[in-house]
Amino acid sequence: MNMAADSFDEECDYLFKAVLIGDSAVGKSNLLSRFAKDEFHLDSKPTIGVEFAYRNVKVGDKVIKAQIWDTAGQERFRAITSSYYRGALGALLVYDITRRETFEHLKKWLYELREFGCSDMVVVLVGNKCDLGSSREVNLEDGQSLAQLEGLLFLETSAKENLNVEDAFNQMIAKIHEVTSQKSLEAKMNELPAPILQGKKEIIFIDHDEVSATKQTTTCCSY
Repeated sequence: MNMAADSFDEECDYLFKAVLIGDSAVGKSNLLSRFAKDEFHLDSKPTIGVEFAYRNVKVGDKVIKAQIWDTAGQERFRAITSSYYRGALGALLVYDITRRETFEHLKKWLYELREFGCSDMVVVLVGNKCDLGSSREVNLEDGQSLAQLEGLLFLETSAKENLNVEDAFNQMIAKIHEVTSQKSLEAKMNELPAPILQGKKEIIFIDHDEVSATKQTTTCCSY
């Protein structure tokens, strides 16, 4: 993994856009800060509008530049929704395991994501702040069940303790690479010309009298 402040200027094979979505104060900005710069701010201020960061990630022999967009979770900023999702190939859908209402609101976020995002967007469900286990209001099994029901990847993370943060982003990026590679392969296959059969030409002559005689013989034999 390559982590550098100037990763925007580094060479890459692909550029993938992904978004962070979820209620306000679930820890989206700290997840991004931990992934992009390996930083955590306990007194992190609410995001105003949209912010984004870059991080280069190696998948196989390819270098992928991940452009991760972070937006405010407050309703008054939802006017930016359509432009926020435009071109996004992946999303981290984040809730706070210590606040049940943030989990209950996931259906709304999923609806919005599927309305404005692309149909094959890769979505990772993230239960953040798992270091606060004593204050847990959402069981691990609840997250697993929702992810299975909706066809999502799932992890619990702690931006503060840097637990599973890398895995959450990297699983999303690797899955995006898999999906886009498959689509690229299918597109190339569809562009291939129809196969041309080559070989010696063989002409077969049919003697109609011989065929008629055979039919008569067959008819006679059937009695």
